[in-house]
Amino acid sequence: MAQKKLIRFAELETFPNVLQYPQNMRGNWHAFFKNNNPITLELACGKGEYAVGLGRLYAERNFVGIDVKGNRIWKGAKTALTEGLKNTAFLRTQIDKLEDYFTAGEVSEIWITFPDPQLRFSKMKKRLTHPKFLRLYQNILQKDGIVHLKTDSPDLYIFTKAVIDLYELKIIADKGDLYKETGLSDELTIKTYYESLDIAQSNKVHYLAFTLSAFLPKEKDEQLKALFREQALN
Repeated sequence: MAQKKLIRFAELETFPNVLQYPQNMRGNWHAFFKNNNPITLELACGKGEYAVGLGRLYAERNFVGIDVKGNRIWKGAKTALTEGLKNTAFLRTQIDKLEDYFTAGEVSEIWITFPDPQLRFSKMKKRLTHPKFLRLYQNILQKDGIVHLKTDSPDLYIFTKAVIDLYELKIIADKGDLYKETGLSDELTIKTYYESLDIAQSNKVHYLAFTLSAFLPKEKDEQLKALFREQALN
């Protein structure tokens, strides 16, 4: 397995659709893609199934899968290259470094697909829908840019709904049991490797879409913490 990883890391260095901790990318993504099409991010993309799937569906848009694990990115990047998806790329970096790579308004949408729900109360700030991260997304998203969350974790789903309510964000869609819905768009039926594992064993997939146009006061972070501390104690 170690040898396989080494081979993949070496290949990543040669992939034209993979950028690993690049310099001077802020404001330059349209030059990279050689067009002015909207840019969508898949955060903690893992093997990049969503970035690739969206790239297949929407030739008129650009997609960037972001993850710190090069071994995971390799799969999506290889698939995109094999299929000739010139609108799909991958960025290797940490999520909390997004502002090092994207400038204000450079991103139109963000997808968060089956992230680690960080179930322990002490790790609440590591949840990718915590206000700490939402403020970061707000700094790179266009006005009324949409954040999408797909998760099989009821805890993360409930937490995110609480954040949306507390900070008075605008919900675009709320599906508590996604696959019981009819007439789903093609983008909502894309499945990732981590979805197939059903780690939460909830037999449900939850979906939320919301905007970050509202101000996110840091003073409310303590209210959020207190709310879930109380739940953790009960």
